[in-house]
Amino acid sequence: MSCKNIRLILLVFSLIIPMSAFPDKYWEQRVSLFDHLPVTENDIIFLGNSITDGGNFEELFKREDVKNRGIRSDIMPGVQKRLEQVVKGKPRKIFLLIGINDVSHGHSVDKLAERYESLVNEIRLRSPETRLYLQSIMPINNDYGIYKNLKGKENTIVEFNKRIKEIAKKNNLTYIDLWQFLADKNGKLKNKYTNDGLHLTGPGYKAWTNGIRSYLDE
Repeated sequence: MSCKNIRLILLVFSLIIPMSAFPDKYWEQRVSLFDHLPVTENDIIFLGNSITDGGNFEELFKREDVKNRGIRSDIMPGVQKRLEQVVKGKPRKIFLLIGINDVSHGHSVDKLAERYESLVNEIRLRSPETRLYLQSIMPINNDYGIYKNLKGKENTIVEFNKRIKEIAKKNNLTYIDLWQFLADKNGKLKNKYTNDGLHLTGPGYKAWTNGIRSYLDE
């Protein structure tokens, strides 16, 4: 068999098997880094996936007490697996933004809510004095046609956000609706805030951080 055919077979194979089946070296690299960056009781933690990972929050907020604990492609079980790095320091606040990758994996709203509530319960159990903020899943914009696994998932996101809001109310936590800062009149992520329909550009990060700034000071 020629090298060309072998490469073709490997390419097809990689498209069939979910990416989660492969070891995520970046996840391991970030977790390893966080092992050497301890969290303290004075810290404000931003916890989540690539959308959080991409934000330089210390500079955006102009605060040295803000730390980024986002990891690209992370899902709720992934955050739960690395939670010890965050909660052992008993941080002052945690801003949680997680779930869009779980949505892309095709889970039902019930399953998504179950995972989310499990994560919230563990954070509250292991760091009860931490003030926890539950941020809604951000709007997406499928007009870009890049993330095929999110095609047709707009309603799932809306329903999942309703469940996140219910979880917040049930546990007397603060729910932050990020759509008010980022969505257009049709419920899509504004074009001026993204270049791929999912992740934020600089103006998007400014809109997000400006929108929630008051929560850091309360």
